[in-house]
Amino acid sequence: MIKLNDYLYSGDTVLKIIDKYASDLLAEAGRTGSTVDTVHGRYLADLESLLIHNDFLTSQSQRIREFYMHMVRKYPYLAFSFKGRIKSLIRAEEKFNRKLVNIYTDSYEKKGTLPDDEKAARDAASVRDLIAYRIIISIPKCHLGPGEDEDAVNIGLLYKIAEELPEFLEMEDFVPQSNFFAKKHPSSRLPESVKPYYKDYVEYTSERGYQSLHIAFLDRVSDSIFEIQLRTKKMDDYAEIGQADHFSYEEGQHLRENRRVIPKGVKREYDEAYERLDSIRKLDLTRVDVNMFTAVSNVLINDSCGLFRGRLILPYEHLSRFQNDRMN
Repeated sequence: MIKLNDYLYSGDTVLKIIDKYASDLLAEAGRTGSTVDTVHGRYLADLESLLIHNDFLTSQSQRIREFYMHMVRKYPYLAFSFKGRIKSLIRAEEKFNRKLVNIYTDSYEKKGTLPDDEKAARDAASVRDLIAYRIIISIPKCHLGPGEDEDAVNIGLLYKIAEELPEFLEMEDFVPQSNFFAKKHPSSRLPESVKPYYKDYVEYTSERGYQSLHIAFLDRVSDSIFEIQLRTKKMDDYAEIGQADHFSYEEGQHLRENRRVIPKGVKREYDEAYERLDSIRKLDLTRVDVNMFTAVSNVLINDSCGLFRGRLILPYEHLSRFQNDRMN
Protein backbone atom coordinates (compact mmCIF):
# COMPACT_ATOMS: atom_id res chain seq x y z
CA MET A 1 0.00 0.00 0.00
CA ILE A 2 1.01 3.65 -0.43
CA LYS A 3 1.76 5.62 2.75
CA LEU A 4 3.39 8.93 3.59
CA ASN A 5 6.27 7.41 5.58
CA ASP A 6 7.75 5.88 2.42
CA TYR A 7 8.46 9.35 0.98
CA LEU A 8 10.32 10.85 3.96
CA TYR A 9 13.85 9.46 3.54
CA SER A 10 15.20 10.78 0.22
CA GLY A 11 16.01 14.40 1.12
CA ASP A 12 13.12 15.79 -0.91
CA THR A 13 11.33 19.02 -0.09
CA VAL A 14 7.90 18.91 1.53
CA LEU A 15 6.33 20.13 -1.73
CA LYS A 16 7.99 17.31 -3.71
CA ILE A 17 6.87 14.77 -1.10
CA ILE A 18 3.25 15.93 -1.25
CA ASP A 19 3.33 15.99 -5.05
CA LYS A 20 4.70 12.43 -5.29
CA TYR A 21 2.39 11.02 -2.62
CA ALA A 22 -0.75 12.69 -3.98
CA SER A 23 0.09 11.66 -7.57
CA ASP A 24 0.66 8.04 -6.53
CA LEU A 25 -2.63 7.96 -4.60
CA LEU A 26 -4.52 9.30 -7.62
CA ALA A 27 -2.78 6.80 -9.90
CA GLU A 28 -3.72 4.00 -7.50
CA ALA A 29 -7.32 5.25 -7.51
CA GLY A 30 -7.27 5.06 -11.30
CA ARG A 31 -6.25 1.40 -11.11
CA THR A 32 -8.60 0.33 -8.31
CA GLY A 33 -11.50 2.76 -8.68
CA SER A 34 -11.11 3.76 -5.02
CA THR A 35 -13.10 6.90 -4.19
CA VAL A 36 -11.22 7.19 -0.91
CA ASP A 37 -7.82 7.30 -2.64
CA THR A 38 -9.15 9.89 -5.10
CA VAL A 39 -10.41 12.18 -2.32
CA HIS A 40 -7.27 11.59 -0.26
CA GLY A 41 -5.03 12.58 -3.19
CA ARG A 42 -7.03 15.72 -3.89
CA TYR A 43 -7.00 16.62 -0.19
CA LEU A 44 -3.18 16.53 -0.22
CA ALA A 45 -3.09 18.46 -3.49
CA ASP A 46 -5.15 21.20 -1.80
CA LEU A 47 -2.54 21.39 0.97
CA GLU A 48 0.25 21.61 -1.62
CA SER A 49 -1.63 24.41 -3.38
CA LEU A 50 -1.81 26.39 -0.14
CA LEU A 51 1.94 26.04 0.35
CA ILE A 52 2.79 26.99 -3.25
CA HIS A 53 0.23 29.67 -4.09
CA ASN A 54 0.18 31.43 -0.73
CA ASP A 55 0.35 35.06 -1.89
CA PHE A 56 -3.32 35.36 -0.94
CA LEU A 57 -2.32 34.80 2.69
CA THR A 58 -0.77 38.27 2.76
CA SER A 59 -4.11 39.80 1.86
CA GLN A 60 -6.00 37.45 4.16
CA SER A 61 -3.82 38.06 7.19
CA GLN A 62 -3.85 41.82 6.64
CA ARG A 63 -7.65 41.86 6.54
CA ILE A 64 -7.79 39.76 9.71
CA ARG A 65 -5.32 42.22 11.21
CA GLU A 66 -8.08 44.84 11.01
CA PHE A 67 -9.92 42.99 13.76
CA TYR A 68 -6.71 42.92 15.77
CA MET A 69 -6.49 46.73 15.45
CA HIS A 70 -10.14 46.99 16.46
CA MET A 71 -9.36 45.02 19.62
CA VAL A 72 -6.31 47.21 20.35
CA ARG A 73 -8.58 50.26 20.33
CA LYS A 74 -11.54 48.73 22.14
CA TYR A 75 -9.67 46.59 24.71
CA PRO A 76 -6.41 48.47 25.45
CA TYR A 77 -6.27 46.95 28.96
CA LEU A 78 -6.41 43.38 27.58
CA ALA A 79 -3.36 41.33 26.60
CA PHE A 80 -3.91 39.19 23.50
CA SER A 81 -2.20 37.60 20.53
CA PHE A 82 -3.22 36.61 17.01
CA LYS A 83 -1.49 33.57 15.52
CA GLY A 84 -1.92 31.91 12.14
CA ARG A 85 -0.57 28.75 10.54
CA ILE A 86 -0.99 26.28 7.69
CA LYS A 87 -1.44 22.75 9.00
CA SER A 88 1.69 20.62 8.70
CA LEU A 89 1.87 17.70 6.27
CA ILE A 90 2.05 15.06 9.01
CA ARG A 91 -0.86 16.58 10.96
CA ALA A 92 -2.97 16.87 7.82
CA GLU A 93 -2.28 13.26 6.83
CA GLU A 94 -2.96 12.12 10.37
CA LYS A 95 -6.22 14.05 10.60
CA PHE A 96 -7.62 12.67 7.33
CA ASN A 97 -6.85 9.05 8.18
CA ARG A 98 -7.96 9.31 11.80
CA LYS A 99 -11.27 10.82 10.73
CA LEU A 100 -11.73 8.09 8.12
CA VAL A 101 -10.99 5.34 10.65
CA ASN A 102 -13.46 6.85 13.11
CA ILE A 103 -16.18 7.25 10.46
CA TYR A 104 -15.96 3.56 9.54
CA THR A 105 -15.65 2.48 13.20
CA ASP A 106 -18.62 4.52 14.41
CA SER A 107 -20.88 3.25 11.63
CA TYR A 108 -19.84 -0.36 12.22
CA GLU A 109 -20.34 -0.10 15.99
CA LYS A 110 -23.65 1.77 15.94
CA LYS A 111 -25.32 0.33 12.84
CA GLY A 112 -23.43 -2.88 12.13
CA THR A 113 -22.83 -1.65 8.57
CA LEU A 114 -20.13 0.27 6.71
CA PRO A 115 -20.81 3.77 5.32
CA ASP A 116 -20.79 4.66 1.66
CA ASP A 117 -17.15 5.17 0.60
CA GLU A 118 -17.79 8.42 -1.24
CA LYS A 119 -19.55 10.01 1.75
CA ALA A 120 -16.93 8.68 4.20
CA ALA A 121 -14.09 10.10 2.11
CA ARG A 122 -15.86 13.41 1.62
CA ASP A 123 -16.49 13.73 5.37
CA ALA A 124 -12.86 12.84 6.15
CA ALA A 125 -11.66 15.55 3.74
CA SER A 126 -14.02 18.23 5.08
CA VAL A 127 -11.26 19.75 7.20
CA ARG A 128 -11.74 23.46 7.77
CA ASP A 129 -8.49 24.18 9.55
CA LEU A 130 -5.81 23.59 6.92
CA ILE A 131 -5.52 27.35 7.44
CA ALA A 132 -6.21 28.35 11.03
CA TYR A 133 -5.90 31.51 13.08
CA ARG A 134 -6.00 31.75 16.84
CA ILE A 135 -6.98 34.62 19.13
CA ILE A 136 -5.72 34.24 22.70
CA ILE A 137 -6.72 36.71 25.43
CA SER A 138 -5.67 37.34 29.02
CA ILE A 139 -6.83 40.00 31.47
CA PRO A 140 -3.94 41.26 33.66
CA LYS A 141 -4.72 40.64 37.32
CA CYS A 142 -4.20 44.32 38.12
CA HIS A 143 -7.35 45.08 36.12
CA LEU A 144 -9.56 42.81 38.20
CA GLY A 145 -11.91 44.45 40.68
CA PRO A 146 -12.36 43.29 44.29
CA GLY A 147 -13.81 39.78 44.33
CA GLU A 148 -13.72 39.35 40.55
CA ASP A 149 -12.80 35.89 39.29
CA GLU A 150 -10.05 35.94 36.67
CA ASP A 151 -11.38 32.96 34.70
CA ALA A 152 -14.94 34.30 34.68
CA VAL A 153 -13.81 37.73 33.43
CA ASN A 154 -11.65 36.19 30.70
CA ILE A 155 -14.45 33.89 29.52
CA GLY A 156 -16.95 36.77 29.54
CA LEU A 157 -14.61 38.82 27.35
CA LEU A 158 -14.03 35.83 25.07
CA TYR A 159 -17.75 35.53 24.32
CA LYS A 160 -18.01 39.29 23.84
CA ILE A 161 -15.22 39.25 21.27
CA ALA A 162 -16.74 36.17 19.61
CA GLU A 163 -20.01 38.07 19.20
CA GLU A 164 -18.25 40.95 17.41
CA LEU A 165 -16.02 38.86 15.14
CA PRO A 166 -18.41 37.59 12.39
CA GLU A 167 -20.00 40.94 11.56
CA PHE A 168 -16.63 42.70 11.56
CA LEU A 169 -14.97 40.18 9.25
CA GLU A 170 -17.95 40.22 6.86
CA MET A 171 -16.91 43.81 6.08
CA GLU A 172 -13.51 42.39 5.06
CA ASP A 173 -14.97 39.94 2.51
CA PHE A 174 -15.17 36.95 4.85
CA VAL A 175 -18.37 34.89 5.15
CA PRO A 176 -19.04 32.97 8.40
CA GLN A 177 -19.96 29.31 7.86
CA SER A 178 -22.66 27.50 9.81
CA ASN A 179 -21.91 24.00 11.09
CA PHE A 180 -23.66 20.86 12.28
CA PHE A 181 -22.04 20.95 15.74
CA ALA A 182 -23.67 24.33 16.49
CA LYS A 183 -27.04 22.98 15.40
CA LYS A 184 -26.70 19.94 17.64
CA HIS A 185 -24.99 21.77 20.53
CA PRO A 186 -26.16 25.41 20.47
CA SER A 187 -24.24 27.81 22.69
CA SER A 188 -26.27 29.34 25.52
CA ARG A 189 -23.86 32.29 25.83
CA LEU A 190 -23.90 33.53 22.25
CA PRO A 191 -26.74 35.54 20.64
CA GLU A 192 -28.88 33.99 17.91
CA SER A 193 -27.19 36.15 15.27
CA VAL A 194 -23.86 34.29 15.64
CA LYS A 195 -24.82 31.04 17.38
CA PRO A 196 -25.07 28.94 14.14
CA TYR A 197 -21.43 29.67 13.31
CA TYR A 198 -19.65 28.62 16.50
CA LYS A 199 -18.51 25.28 17.82
CA ASP A 200 -18.63 26.11 21.52
CA TYR A 201 -16.10 23.81 23.13
CA VAL A 202 -16.14 26.03 26.23
CA GLU A 203 -19.71 25.15 27.14
CA TYR A 204 -19.36 21.69 25.61
CA THR A 205 -15.88 20.83 26.86
CA SER A 206 -14.36 17.79 25.16
CA GLU A 207 -13.61 14.55 27.01
CA ARG A 208 -9.92 15.48 27.15
CA GLY A 209 -10.73 18.88 28.70
CA TYR A 210 -10.13 20.93 25.55
CA GLN A 211 -11.89 24.32 25.50
CA SER A 212 -12.12 26.87 22.70
CA LEU A 213 -14.59 28.65 20.42
CA HIS A 214 -14.22 27.65 16.76
CA ILE A 215 -15.66 29.49 13.77
CA ALA A 216 -15.00 28.93 10.05
CA PHE A 217 -15.03 31.58 7.32
CA LEU A 218 -15.02 31.57 3.53
CA ASP A 219 -12.53 34.07 2.14
CA ARG A 220 -14.28 35.52 -0.92
CA VAL A 221 -10.98 36.85 -2.29
CA SER A 222 -9.18 33.49 -2.41
CA ASP A 223 -12.26 31.22 -2.31
CA SER A 224 -10.70 29.31 0.60
CA ILE A 225 -12.03 28.17 3.95
CA PHE A 226 -10.17 28.87 7.17
CA GLU A 227 -10.89 28.55 10.88
CA ILE A 228 -10.47 30.97 13.78
CA GLN A 229 -10.12 29.61 17.30
CA LEU A 230 -10.73 31.88 20.31
CA ARG A 231 -9.22 30.93 23.67
CA THR A 232 -8.26 32.41 27.00
CA LYS A 233 -4.60 32.04 27.95
CA LYS A 234 -5.55 29.28 30.41
CA MET A 235 -7.38 27.37 27.67
CA ASP A 236 -4.43 27.78 25.32
CA ASP A 237 -1.95 26.57 27.95
CA TYR A 238 -4.05 23.45 28.51
CA ALA A 239 -4.28 22.80 24.76
CA GLU A 240 -0.60 23.38 24.03
CA ILE A 241 1.25 22.10 27.10
CA GLY A 242 -1.43 20.40 29.19
CA GLN A 243 -3.27 17.11 28.90
CA ALA A 244 -5.10 18.30 25.78
CA ASP A 245 -1.90 18.79 23.76
CA HIS A 246 -1.20 16.82 20.59
CA PHE A 247 0.95 14.16 22.25
CA SER A 248 -1.58 13.41 25.00
CA TYR A 249 -4.41 13.51 22.49
CA GLU A 250 -2.64 11.04 20.24
CA GLU A 251 -2.19 8.63 23.14
CA GLY A 252 -5.93 8.67 23.75
CA GLN A 253 -6.66 8.21 20.07
CA HIS A 254 -4.10 5.40 19.95
CA LEU A 255 -6.15 3.42 22.47
CA ARG A 256 -9.31 3.95 20.45
CA GLU A 257 -7.74 2.99 17.13
CA ASN A 258 -6.10 -0.11 18.60
CA ARG A 259 -9.51 -1.60 19.33
CA ARG A 260 -9.89 -2.48 15.63
CA VAL A 261 -13.62 -3.08 15.74
CA ILE A 262 -13.68 -3.95 12.05
CA PRO A 263 -11.78 -7.23 11.43
CA LYS A 264 -8.81 -7.05 9.12
CA GLY A 265 -9.67 -7.81 5.51
CA VAL A 266 -13.30 -6.67 5.70
CA LYS A 267 -12.67 -3.18 4.30
CA ARG A 268 -9.50 -2.29 2.40
CA GLU A 269 -9.91 1.47 2.82
CA TYR A 270 -10.31 1.09 6.58
CA ASP A 271 -7.29 -1.22 6.83
CA GLU A 272 -5.09 1.18 4.87
CA ALA A 273 -6.17 4.26 6.85
CA TYR A 274 -5.55 2.31 10.06
CA GLU A 275 -2.07 1.27 8.89
CA ARG A 276 -1.18 4.81 7.79
CA LEU A 277 -2.08 6.09 11.25
CA ASP A 278 -0.04 3.37 12.90
CA SER A 279 2.95 4.22 10.69
CA ILE A 280 2.76 7.89 11.69
CA ARG A 281 2.56 6.96 15.39
CA LYS A 282 5.70 4.84 15.04
CA LEU A 283 7.58 7.40 12.96
CA ASP A 284 11.07 8.18 14.29
CA LEU A 285 11.57 11.81 13.28
CA THR A 286 15.31 11.62 13.92
CA ARG A 287 15.70 9.29 10.94
CA VAL A 288 13.65 11.42 8.55
CA ASP A 289 15.59 13.08 5.70
CA VAL A 290 13.49 16.01 4.52
CA ASN A 291 14.91 19.28 3.26
CA MET A 292 14.79 22.04 5.94
CA PHE A 293 13.84 19.60 8.72
CA THR A 294 15.96 18.28 11.62
CA ALA A 295 15.00 16.41 14.81
CA VAL A 296 17.16 15.14 17.64
CA SER A 297 14.11 13.47 19.19
CA ASN A 298 10.36 13.37 18.54
CA VAL A 299 10.08 16.44 20.78
CA LEU A 300 13.22 18.49 20.00
CA ILE A 301 12.56 19.53 16.43
CA ASN A 302 13.74 22.31 14.12
CA ASP A 303 11.06 22.42 11.43
CA SER A 304 11.49 25.11 8.77
CA CYS A 305 9.33 23.49 6.12
CA GLY A 306 6.00 22.58 7.71
CA LEU A 307 6.53 18.82 7.86
CA PHE A 308 5.61 18.28 11.52
CA ARG A 309 4.76 21.75 12.82
CA GLY A 310 2.46 24.14 11.00
CA ARG A 311 3.93 26.94 8.90
CA LEU A 312 3.35 30.29 10.60
CA ILE A 313 1.36 32.98 8.80
CA LEU A 314 1.12 35.81 11.30
CA PRO A 315 2.08 36.67 14.85
CA TYR A 316 0.45 39.82 16.28
CA GLU A 317 0.76 40.60 19.96
CA HIS A 318 -0.77 43.28 22.17
CA LEU A 319 0.41 43.69 25.74
CA SER A 320 -1.62 45.82 28.12
CA ARG A 321 0.17 49.09 28.82
CA PHE A 322 -2.08 50.15 31.68
CA GLN A 323 -0.70 47.98 34.44
CA ASN A 324 -1.80 50.28 37.28
CA ASP A 325 -5.30 51.04 36.04
CA ARG A 326 -8.53 49.29 36.82
CA MET A 327 -11.06 48.30 34.18
CA ASN A 328 -13.98 50.68 33.74
